[in-house]
Amino acid sequence: MGKHMGSHLVWDWNGTLLDDVTAVVGAANAALEVVGREAITVEQYREWYRVPIPKFYERVLGRLPTDAEWDAMDVVFQRTYLQNCVACGLTTGVEALLRDWRDAGRSQSLLSMHVHDELVPAVQGFGIESHFVRVDGRRGPAGPSKAEAMERHLTALAATVSVERTVVIGDAADDAVAAAHVGAWAVLYTGGAHSRANLEATGAPVVDSLAEAVDLAAELVA
Repeated sequence: MGKHMGSHLVWDWNGTLLDDVTAVVGAANAALEVVGREAITVEQYREWYRVPIPKFYERVLGRLPTDAEWDAMDVVFQRTYLQNCVACGLTTGVEALLRDWRDAGRSQSLLSMHVHDELVPAVQGFGIESHFVRVDGRRGPAGPSKAEAMERHLTALAATVSVERTVVIGDAADDAVAAAHVGAWAVLYTGGAHSRANLEATGAPVVDSLAEAVDLAAELVA
């Protein structure tokens, strides 16, 4: 099935297409201040980052936040991130990579756990929405796991996209988990949420630039 279908990329947004790791870490530090924890560095964030997010805070604090702490931390994180991300741009070279992939007659889509109603205008604001056949963000207060979201995303594209010729490009271990869940390939990028060691532990190939990620993706589904 799907041998006639072209190669397809599923891009992650935060930490991959959007270069926002500094904004994310700043927001995490604002949330940690709520419970009296001193700031952490980008390197520490990448080492400790886990999903679901309370597990990340458990690694930083040595305990899970209480329900009340989690609610307060989440409010502060979201508010601070929205303030910080205004200054964030796309990762270097993204526009050309998206254009070249599309111009080669191949397809691509965007799947993020960022809130859908915030994701869509952000993508439109950068003028890159026309490169994607579908854009999906998180719907609802909690939403599915990335693996569940990936399954729904590719099911919606099943008429034109072959899972076997799909590569997920992201910056976190859960991108590899999501790809494996649906039977797609994954290539992980070191410029976002996770350290190289954490990415390599997934068994997926790891690269230091999105240009390398796209080149490798093309080889995987050639």
